[in-house]
Amino acid sequence: MQTLPIKISDTTLRDGEQQVGLFFSYPTKHKLAHLIAQTGVHELCIMPCVCEQEAELVKSLVSAGLDSIVTADTMMGKNYIDHAKECGVKRIVLFHAVSDRLLFLRNPQVRLMSEYEGKTIDDDIPPQIINKVRQDAINLIVENLHYATKVAGLKVGFAAEDASRADFDFLVECIRSFSPYIEHFLLCDTVGILNPEKSYIWINDLLQSTTGVEFGLHYHNDMGLALENTLQSLIAGANLVSGTFCGIGERAGNVAIEQVLNGLKIRFGIEVEGINYDALADVTNYIEKLGVRPAPPYSQTAQSHQSGIHVNSLFRDPQSYAIFPHNDINIVFGKWSGVSNFQYLFEKQLHNPQPRTKYEKMRTIIKSLATEQERYFTANEVLEFWKDGIFE
Repeated sequence: MQTLPIKISDTTLRDGEQQVGLFFSYPTKHKLAHLIAQTGVHELCIMPCVCEQEAELVKSLVSAGLDSIVTADTMMGKNYIDHAKECGVKRIVLFHAVSDRLLFLRNPQVRLMSEYEGKTIDDDIPPQIINKVRQDAINLIVENLHYATKVAGLKVGFAAEDASRADFDFLVECIRSFSPYIEHFLLCDTVGILNPEKSYIWINDLLQSTTGVEFGLHYHNDMGLALENTLQSLIAGANLVSGTFCGIGERAGNVAIEQVLNGLKIRFGIEVEGINYDALADVTNYIEKLGVRPAPPYSQTAQSHQSGIHVNSLFRDPQSYAIFPHNDINIVFGKWSGVSNFQYLFEKQLHNPQPRTKYEKMRTIIKSLATEQERYFTANEVLEFWKDGIFE
């Protein structure tokens, strides 16, 4: 049996809990965190900026002695970086989109240009605009990486959102630009479009085009291929896997950590250094006893969205986070939701626009209720709240 220093980054308590219909109570997350830590994973990722409860969870786990593995998934912005550090973490993962589709949608200056209102990357977008959104992204990311490492003194990984749909040459430029600051470059197949053959070739080509940075993988299971895509990418030379136990997560879930570890061991004779294989079942058994499992690939359930970041893009480009045009997008509301969830409901579905201040109040109330009641809310429930004056 060969032993390799592949790193395992667990995101069960962040990306895993973003699965629609799933809500881990505070005690449950504590229990899961300690069970996961016993497996020997190298990172335990949580997103403290989501709400105060998540921030308190991070602080509590750091105080309990898990400071060597607790990692804060962090949005771009000095305030988010500072907040993560205040929670006591030593390591963060900064994330930002790298695909033209998402960069075009999110560039703050392009969004204000009237000629591009209502347009997506599929329209006739001039090359100079594409070059602008790419360069703006690099400038912003480098600024934040510099602040996080040189000023805040944190260890940093970078998660390249939607990397599997990014222009290859631009992706190489990003890797070269960010490598002086980061421990690893996490390649995200955010909408699960990779296949095994492409996964191997993609990683192999990137390794031949870059030096000085380790590649991580964060693959989603929309087409049921996350496991094989991950294994092929590891065989090609990647050396970090980000996933969840039992494969839970938004839409059809993430790659399942226990499947990756056992797949490497049984199929390829590779054990991951530092992993306690006997402890894996304790985590999966606990999650199974909670009655939690990911939505099946291609199912309508897998087309439901709660994350505010995702809904914000879906509002303007249905292909941003939904790759199956034959399925209807379903928006739900919970602690991961943002203003965009309510904007989508009232403007896209009901054609009854409300003031932004109203959306902000709805978000605050729903996030509070979701945390108190440990659940999410459907569109019909939100409308009942609205009719009953809860948002007044």
